[in-house]
Amino acid sequence: MGGGTHRPTMDLLRSEPMQLVQLIIPIESAHRSISYLGDLGFFQFKDLNSEKSPFQRTYATQIKRCGEMARKLRFFKEQMTKAGLSPSTRSAMSDDVDLDNLEVKHGELEAELMEMNANHEKLQHSYNELIEYKLVVQKAGEFFHSAQSIAAAKQREVEAQQRGEGSIDSPLLLEQEMITDPSKQVKLGFVTGLVPREKSLAFERILFRATRGNVFLKQSVLEGSVTDPASGEKAEKNVFVVFYSGERARNKIVKICEAFGANRYPFIEDLSKQFQIITEVSGRLEELKTTIDVGLVHQTNLLQTIAYHFEQWSHLVKKEKSIYHTLSMLSIDVTKKCLVAEGWCPVFATNKIQNVLQRATVDSNSQIGTIFHILQTKESPPTYFQTNKFSSAFQEIVDAYGIAKYQEANPGVFTIITFPFLFAVMFGDWGHGICLFLATSYFIIKEKKFSSQKLGDITEMIFGGRYVIMMMALFSIYTGLIYNEFFSVPFELFGPSAYGCRDPACRDASTAGLVKVRATYPFGVDPKWHGTRSELPFLNSLKMKMSILLGVAQMNLGIILSYFNAKFSGNELNIRYQFLPQMIFLNSLFGYLSLLIVVKWCIGSQADLYHVMIYMFLSPTDDLGENQLFFGQKFLQIVLLLAALVAVPWMLFPKPFLLKKQHEERHRGQSYALLENSLDESDEMEVRHGSSSHEEFEFSEIFVHQLIHTIEFVLGAVSNTASYLRLWALSLAHSELSSVFYDKVLLLAWGFNNIFILIIGIFVFICATVGVLLVMETLSAFLHALRLHWVEFQNKFYEGDGYKFQPFSFASLDAEDE
Repeated sequence: MGGGTHRPTMDLLRSEPMQLVQLIIPIESAHRSISYLGDLGFFQFKDLNSEKSPFQRTYATQIKRCGEMARKLRFFKEQMTKAGLSPSTRSAMSDDVDLDNLEVKHGELEAELMEMNANHEKLQHSYNELIEYKLVVQKAGEFFHSAQSIAAAKQREVEAQQRGEGSIDSPLLLEQEMITDPSKQVKLGFVTGLVPREKSLAFERILFRATRGNVFLKQSVLEGSVTDPASGEKAEKNVFVVFYSGERARNKIVKICEAFGANRYPFIEDLSKQFQIITEVSGRLEELKTTIDVGLVHQTNLLQTIAYHFEQWSHLVKKEKSIYHTLSMLSIDVTKKCLVAEGWCPVFATNKIQNVLQRATVDSNSQIGTIFHILQTKESPPTYFQTNKFSSAFQEIVDAYGIAKYQEANPGVFTIITFPFLFAVMFGDWGHGICLFLATSYFIIKEKKFSSQKLGDITEMIFGGRYVIMMMALFSIYTGLIYNEFFSVPFELFGPSAYGCRDPACRDASTAGLVKVRATYPFGVDPKWHGTRSELPFLNSLKMKMSILLGVAQMNLGIILSYFNAKFSGNELNIRYQFLPQMIFLNSLFGYLSLLIVVKWCIGSQADLYHVMIYMFLSPTDDLGENQLFFGQKFLQIVLLLAALVAVPWMLFPKPFLLKKQHEERHRGQSYALLENSLDESDEMEVRHGSSSHEEFEFSEIFVHQLIHTIEFVLGAVSNTASYLRLWALSLAHSELSSVFYDKVLLLAWGFNNIFILIIGIFVFICATVGVLLVMETLSAFLHALRLHWVEFQNKFYEGDGYKFQPFSFASLDAEDE
């Protein structure tokens, strides 16, 4: 297949041919070989040490080292984020960096950064404490200065009163005051500091209760906020002074301050010493500020150096960690000094894998090359479809239902066309389609920019499905042109209408007053059919019958794909007793209905198809009368009815009895190979029930399974066909909503002849169109198209019980979280 670039078209239906490979790699070239295979990205390793815990594996120490380096890189990124720096994207990606030297360098950088952070925290803590101390000295000094001024004024007032009102008792009182023992005089102590403002009221209340009111508290509100030395966060605080009497009261006050997070600072009553302290603190603050700034500049320079190399280091550490994780999955042979690996790879990549292994041997100066050996196995290989940025989103729609089995027919190929087309049938309006196309074009034009950015969940989902939305928009424009609807308004884009008035007075008449005056409108619905009394029945009929045709066609496609699955696996029983009766049953009923619809459209008949289908079962021999569309219709209906009746037992009975017969012949040693080729996987699981020496064949289980399968298909053929009528229902709903917004909002506002009302009407119309029709209706039609593919289409042939090919690759390392 030569790398998978030039492949036959039918190969798109099947996953890539896979092979199980064993690699015997010399230890000296093992690391480089795994690295080169990671760059190539076409080899999925099997874990040969699954019974061992991560700590028991050979390369557990190296993985631990890489994990420690990843932790240091996360620390560096946190520091860069705090400093407002981001990793540079201009650094060259090079794998020439030695991991041991890088580990030592990371350790030195981490130690240096931690030392810088510790010094910065100490300096910042001292700086914040000095700021608070300065504020306390200033505010408390104001308290004491104000108190002293008031006390001095009162003292002078008392002395003046005593001199003016002298009496015979005054000298005795003065003498008594002078002879009072100074040791018995009560001296008040005080505590100064800052308390958070939101705690100040509770602080005052607790102080009062704890000391039974034997304290005096004075507070002053600080303007602005200060940085708390303990937490480093900004906070609004009050300066307080608490006066107390006695050591016991002081101890209580200190404990309350600690409980409320109030920082205490010393204070001296001497005014001259206060000015001296403020001067010394101011000088110390300037020195600390200079030291902190110099430290920050040095730290920023170091972080800028780290940021320049960060992406390179991060990529290298992730790469090394993934290499050692892979090496731990390999089996080691100490005696032969080699590693044994097993894994899956596409057949087309065989030469590429061998070339990179040979290059790894040469680059490692190894004397022995890697042995590449293809293993024979009955294990089911992984499924690998080659996709690109356009088809990957459609494949993801299928994979969300289930991963295809190996070599199972891939619905993703058909989903590229059928999914946006069924969406467009429900969303048909070429005005809305253009809006969707413009929106998704922005994501496609800017895809390089968006692919390198981290997007939000919704934006990332829209960006990932940009090509799906583009196809949905293009098909919506196409079906909108067929429906002739532009925001529910018809246009004569492809020429004038085929109908005209009988006379000038029938300008606003319905189609009953119109005559065909020219050739049929060349494309889509004639614009005259819009806005007439006959519009709804006509569009109802058109969209309903079109939904049935599309549904029957897609279900037939699903049954045809089940034939290819059976043909590819050599399962002749499924071809004869599943594919053929299913095709006959479906097309005898609903295929025939589709034929009647097409014939009625072609000949313009007024036959009642409901009557035809109902009486095909109730009275198949009765004359059709005016409902006959073509010669021999009655005979054909009888033949098709009998074929549908025969198809049901055809699906039910032959397969279980043939399986039983083949099982008996196998035990007689006559047709083991025939049985092996004719069983699908579910039948094998049922047949192989029992011991390996005497396998039991549970005929009742096989028969019940086939009965359930038959009933499911027969009922599903009816229910699935009815389910496709959602195409008709949602299309009419979308059209009616669009018409309501146009008639009842835009035209109504236009009729007021008021510019203000018109602006409001246009604004409401735009909001309703975007919010309801372009967002909610898009999501609704998307989900219904998804259901039609997952249930009605894929259940005919798609099992989806495989597992995805996940090769060891470095391509997605940067997108993964550690």
